Amino acid sequence: MLRILRCAGFGLVLLSGLLAATPRASAAYPDRPVHWLIGFAAGGPVDIVARIMAQWLSDHLGQQFIVENRTGSGGNIAAAAAINSPADGYTLLFVAPNNAISTSLYKKLPFDFLRDTTPVASIMQLTNMLVVSNAMPVKTVQEFIDYCKANPGKISFASSGNGTSVHMSAELFKAMTKCDMVHVPYRGSAIAFPDIISNKVQLIFDNLPSALEQSRGGNVRALGVTSPQRWPAVPDVPAIAETVPGFESVGFYGISAPKGTPPEIVELLNKAVNDALKDPKVAARLTENGGIPRPMTPAEFGKLVTEETEKWKKVVEFAGVSVD
Repeated sequence: MLRILRCAGFGLVLLSGLLAATPRASAAYPDRPVHWLIGFAAGGPVDIVARIMAQWLSDHLGQQFIVENRTGSGGNIAAAAAINSPADGYTLLFVAPNNAISTSLYKKLPFDFLRDTTPVASIMQLTNMLVVSNAMPVKTVQEFIDYCKANPGKISFASSGNGTSVHMSAELFKAMTKCDMVHVPYRGSAIAFPDIISNKVQLIFDNLPSALEQSRGGNVRALGVTSPQRWPAVPDVPAIAETVPGFESVGFYGISAPKGTPPEIVELLNKAVNDALKDPKVAARLTENGGIPRPMTPAEFGKLVTEETEKWKKVVEFAGVSVD
């Protein structure tokens, strides 16, 4: 009997040791700062939205959510860094159309985005806006098309990097209108705007948050939005589709984590983000920046990213562009 009790005691000690050694994914999460990687420069549309959300998460989850700008390669440097980080919930990735586009645009990516990431949460839906330098002698989309055709190869468009929706919106426009324009990629749209304002580069199809700020400030002229209909935040700006039937480029913002991130952490973060989107102050700030809050479950967000990947693959093929 004594031997049985000793064995049982040993078993309990062993079990206790195993439980102590096993990471408890959500019991104290987060108990240290969380790093949120974004692939674009500070001051751009992604950065603006990330910092709005990071502040709310920091305030409500008791640890700092630190936005880290890892620029370059159309957001793929940030994606690779996140994917190669420990799957413990302390490194997250800001997800946008560039991640869906890169899957088909880039031929030699060192990762498979859908396979190597875990969807966490959706933040918002948004459109892009075509804005031009005030020096451009055009005030409508049709005038812009006419000017392009009268000056083939002499007009340059900026982007926030190869493979971003900013880039691909312009490529789709080129393909559908037969406008001959030169692509000038930057490491974020915030860096591009000084050159657009000075007319070194003539235009950009930027995400609405920063394009709206620049156009409201009178620094550039807004010609049209890339959504199929006029966007609620800017009802006075026509949809490009009113001039170019069938033109559409609507984007999304969200969060993913490295594959294998514990489901308890994913659920905790998803709930926190969805709670943030219900906060009237956060919702108002996103709306002011041209977005429409879109709370989703992790599964719903994963489905959206998969669908967006397929959608942009068709655009890449239609536009006939690729990056080695």
